[in-house]
Amino acid sequence: GAQIDMYGNLNSTVIGPHDRPKVRLPGSGGANDIGSSCWKTIAIMQHTRQRFVQKLDFLTTAGYLTGPGAREAAGLPRGTGPYRVVTNLALMGYDEATCRMKLLATNPGVTVEQVIENTGFELIIPDKIGVNDPPTERELMLLRNEIDPNHLYI
Repeated sequence: GAQIDMYGNLNSTVIGPHDRPKVRLPGSGGANDIGSSCWKTIAIMQHTRQRFVQKLDFLTTAGYLTGPGAREAAGLPRGTGPYRVVTNLALMGYDEATCRMKLLATNPGVTVEQVIENTGFELIIPDKIGVNDPPTERELMLLRNEIDPNHLYI
């Protein structure tokens, strides 16, 4: 997605007002159906304030909508929704009580402050935060040459 909010809602439709967008994006491409029905979804994106926003320009794919119970009230299956967000800076999950995004671990060499500075909403910061293991040489080779040879993610 181009934008994500604290509840894991995604925008992949427009940047700016829907009727006069600055940028028109490709849309959900089926992501709405996946995000609405799958038990656990994982978003992968660059971690910037322009992407991690307080308010989406457009809701393309439902996360936890406005918080606890909102998915079910909208008719989405109970127990489904966002699970993880993987970025170039960190790994995030969601708080069970509030459904808000929380920091789980930073990537090697990244500080909690850097994650906060690049997030446009108040991220839950637990007392204990892990550090992700760096990738092995074999994992890097597979990612760069087999999984993502066009460098869309890395």
